[in-house]
Amino acid sequence: MKTSRSNDMLKNLLGVDHAIIQSPMAGGITTLRLVSAVSKAGGLGMIGAGGLEPEDLRKLIRDLKKDAGTFGANLFVPWQFKVTEQGVSEAYEALKPLYERFDLDQRTVSPVAYEDVENKFNERIEVIIEEQVPVCSFIFGIPSHQQIERLKEAGIILIGTATTVKEAEMVERAGFDAVVLQGVEAGGHRGSFLDPVEDSLVGLMSLIPEAADHLSIPLIASGGIMDGRGIAAARILGAAGVQLGTAFISTEESGAHAVHKNALSADRDVPSVLTRVFTGRAARAIKNTFIKDMSEHTKRMVDYPVQRTLTQPIQDASKAQNSTDYAMLLAGQGKAMARYMSAAELVQQLVVETEELGIVI
Repeated sequence: MKTSRSNDMLKNLLGVDHAIIQSPMAGGITTLRLVSAVSKAGGLGMIGAGGLEPEDLRKLIRDLKKDAGTFGANLFVPWQFKVTEQGVSEAYEALKPLYERFDLDQRTVSPVAYEDVENKFNERIEVIIEEQVPVCSFIFGIPSHQQIERLKEAGIILIGTATTVKEAEMVERAGFDAVVLQGVEAGGHRGSFLDPVEDSLVGLMSLIPEAADHLSIPLIASGGIMDGRGIAAARILGAAGVQLGTAFISTEESGAHAVHKNALSADRDVPSVLTRVFTGRAARAIKNTFIKDMSEHTKRMVDYPVQRTLTQPIQDASKAQNSTDYAMLLAGQGKAMARYMSAAELVQQLVVETEELGIVI
């Protein structure tokens, strides 16, 4: 039986004291302060670079080099999509009542071509290589063989993201150094890239042991982990480390709006659900009025990233009124266990809680 239980192997690979990775949350949640704080605390801070302009990414990397230890960056692998003028018009029509509700002007949004997304992705990879970022992770797929080779030649550690064992095996065959196993519990966008999202909703506690039986590279568990108990469970099942997102949203250094932070534990009975209405890609967020009202219009939503551009003004307006009703509040199923403290304190607390259970992280 193949297994990936070596915690030391992963820590040595990443150059960290603790195999705790801060999830690279895009959209402003992951700040320079958050990445730096996690890295200084002995974990691995990660830049959510998927939506950053290449030169903005370069500046952030250079600032981190001055202030942090080992850190990494995450990129969105381009995916096939098609957005037309008619599609944008139909999506706008579905959103029109909410634009009127917040007295928003309809902005001109042009469809984005796959080639434009691909070009930006290539430019970000060049920045990663030129700036010698220690670690680079990917979601939504696997880069080209040529890109993988160039990154490896530059000495950059590569981490893939998988939602099924089949995807994880493909990541390993592509030459990656480790893989994040994203369970169905995880907040944010689903990383599925081989099969439809509906066929890739595997719970983390089932995904880890099955992957451990088939893979040799280190496994990094992600989804619903909020404290030492979750970390210990993941380690026992075969994970070498963990990646936490929702747990870091509520930290002091997080760039999440106060409305978002407070919503994590404000109402334990409100679930986080998978939805496409905010961005055009399936993502787990706290259920609210927007999700409930727009669910019947899901088929009229356009693909990411255009749909996110269309809904962003509505989200911002909702937050400006300190309301959760129409804001995208990404969160995993463990959201009610969120703790409000500094990122360094959270890392330290996670380590203590895990070690109290006799498990090393």
